Amino acid sequence: MESVKLMNRIDTKFAVPLSMLPAILDAAQKDYYAQEIDGKRIATYDTMYYDTESLDMYVRHHDKQLVRQKIRVRQYVESQLTFLEIKRKNNKGRTKKKRIAVPGFDIQGSTFGESKKELWSVEDFIAAKSRYQWSELSPHLSTKFHRITLVNKAKTERLTIDMDLLWTNVVSGEMKTFNDLVIIELKRDGNVPSHMTDIMLDLRVHPFKISKYCIGIALTTPDIKKNRFKNKIRTIEKMLAI
Repeated sequence: MESVKLMNRIDTKFAVPLSMLPAILDAAQKDYYAQEIDGKRIATYDTMYYDTESLDMYVRHHDKQLVRQKIRVRQYVESQLTFLEIKRKNNKGRTKKKRIAVPGFDIQGSTFGESKKELWSVEDFIAAKSRYQWSELSPHLSTKFHRITLVNKAKTERLTIDMDLLWTNVVSGEMKTFNDLVIIELKRDGNVPSHMTDIMLDLRVHPFKISKYCIGIALTTPDIKKNRFKNKIRTIEKMLAI
């Protein structure tokens, strides 16, 4: 995994019903390795997204701003690792991710440890790597899911498969889940050929642009503008026969 971090990459996303996953995994067996941690190939991810009071990051994405950011604290439960991560999308469609370890962070309470040094590091990191200041950010959305991670045998791409999505809005208290939705993300250093795109083509699955953060906010925030995401939500609901 160290050789395929792909912190600067091109992302291609797909959304499929859970019933399709066995066929996708079966077709991927010859060309991909599965990440395994302590004998487990399904990992638990716990994420807290931060935004401004006016949800500037959400709004910029909704308004089709090409240059945008997402700021989150993500806990990799099985690995017992927690990182503050900044994802930046540029106008070339590339995603760049920067992160620092925050081992003292309590993801449930959205608080850092007692160490002032850790808090200072967070403030400096946000100021240096994002367009925001830590003082203007607050927790807005908790996202939990299970993930399978595949790496192609040439070790040039990673594939993440997210299931059991559960969103909890920290501000409104609203919760939403799409238990039968699977979000697949292909991460490559450019638009190079991929066996996974061939697999999806054979299964008649087309790329589907989706942000777990934006869909979660749209689903759980009353009175927020969400016109851009309504069709995506309807497509997902139709796919899942909700």
